[in-house]
Amino acid sequence: MNSTTENLFKSLTSKIELGGSWRPKNCISRHKVAIIIPFRDREDHLNVLLSLLHNMLPRQLLDYRIYVVEQIGNDTFNKAQLMNAGFLEASKQNDFHCYIFHDVDLLPEDDRNLYTCSNQPKHLSVAIDEMKYKLAYKELVGGVLNIRKEHFLAVNGYSNLYWGWGAEDDDMAYRILFAGLRITRPPYRIARYKMIKHIKRKPADFNTRTKLLYSGLKRFQKDGLNSINCTIVNITSSQYYTKILVDVSKDMMT
Repeated sequence: MNSTTENLFKSLTSKIELGGSWRPKNCISRHKVAIIIPFRDREDHLNVLLSLLHNMLPRQLLDYRIYVVEQIGNDTFNKAQLMNAGFLEASKQNDFHCYIFHDVDLLPEDDRNLYTCSNQPKHLSVAIDEMKYKLAYKELVGGVLNIRKEHFLAVNGYSNLYWGWGAEDDDMAYRILFAGLRITRPPYRIARYKMIKHIKRKPADFNTRTKLLYSGLKRFQKDGLNSINCTIVNITSSQYYTKILVDVSKDMMT
């Protein structure tokens, strides 16, 4: 950890346990939460987000642990498979009630934006500075999504078929709605995020994404948690997070 990174974490007011976990000492939290961050090659972004979350979440009195799920190798990024793998591995470690899938470049601005699950899936990143603090479209669930364990199982997680940037979150929105659930959101004035500046990845082929989206509901029961085909290379606990290294090479999908 370099000096810049150390300075980020000096501001922490709570003692974070090894593996990036914290729980209240004077009460039993009503919320047991796993935060899952799909990741590749954005170490500086990750450290900024971790320092912010570890300051904010103890103030919300959550029993939580942060998982960073990193794709190894040079194959095209598959964010959805990383989120599925993170869910499955976190579920083995603890009985979390609530799962939060969190982009590494989004920083919450308001502590009142509660990282807890309710009786419906909750899209937290409603108003992002990059989008002029406006919701792009009503089915959007990308960025930061809270979902109960039973609901994530009911929709069979994310589709594993989206390689490259884009559309896996829209596929998830369709799964949520098809399962008879609703997408809920906190008020705009609270659910505000800053996006860390970065070089945007090239979107996946538009025609391929569109075909996958149109066929999504036909295959969601067999494409997701029950069909993931990846290798967990290593799991390590650092002071501020648990890292899950995953090989999701395309060769495994053939």
